[in-house]
Formats: sequence, C-alpha cells, structure tokens
Amino acid sequence: MAELFQFELVSPERQLLSEQVTEVVVPGAEGEFGVLKNHAPFVSTILPGILKVNRETGGWDEYFVRGGFADVAAGGLTVLAEQAVPVSEISREQLAQAIKDAEEDVADARDDDARQKAEMTLGQLKDVVEALNKA
Repeated sequence: MAELFQFELVSPERQLLSEQVTEVVVPGAEGEFGVLKNHAPFVSTILPGILKVNRETGGWDEYFVRGGFADVAAGGLTVLAEQAVPVSEISREQLAQAIKDAEEDVADARDDDARQKAEMTLGQLKDVVEALNKA
C-alpha cells in the first residue's frame, strides 16, 4: 500500500483540495514531475497543464492549472496556482465560445492596454485547450 502525504491545491479563488494522497503529478517548468511521500524538498514553477492527483481510493483526479508554483517540503506538497479548475468542470463548448469571445475582444480592442489584456486572456484559454488535448 502506498504511503500517504498531505497535498494542498490552492488558487486565488479557493482552496480546491486539502487531503492525504498517494501521488501527485505536476506540470513543472522543467517538465512533468511526480511527488510521493518523503520526496526531497524543492520548489518549481508550474506551466499550464494537467495536474493529476492519486487519492487513497486509487482513483486519479485531474485539474487544469496555470501559473504559480509547487512547493515540496517535509510536510507534503503545496501547489499555489494562478488558476486551477477541475477538468470535470470544463465544458469544451463553453471553452470554444470563450475563445471566440476573446478573439473578438482582441479585434475590437481600442488601445494597447485593452489589446494586451484580451491577448493574454485568449492565450490562457488556448493553454486550457492544449492541456486538455494532451491529457
């Protein structure tokens, strides 16, 4: 039986997860990495991608994460993400509509600031699609 460790997944909106898990796979800046109990301490930035959590029950949960960092410490793993959404809550239809709206916002932008914000939003939405396609 795999050993359990404490895992916290936090976004600016809410704490998505705080429980004992057996393994977490994180989309790190240097590549995907897995964390088990007693992993060596380190910190990594995270890239847009799918974070996978193996619960005690043996099932994997998946979350789209973007931005932020992962902190592996003696007490477990904490992921502080700029954005974190359960994959099960992401609707492809809603995503396609949001991308269409963001593309219109880029086209309709009246100044550089508005254009930059719209392009950032569009890029983030495309990151979600790319991560879901790889999952």
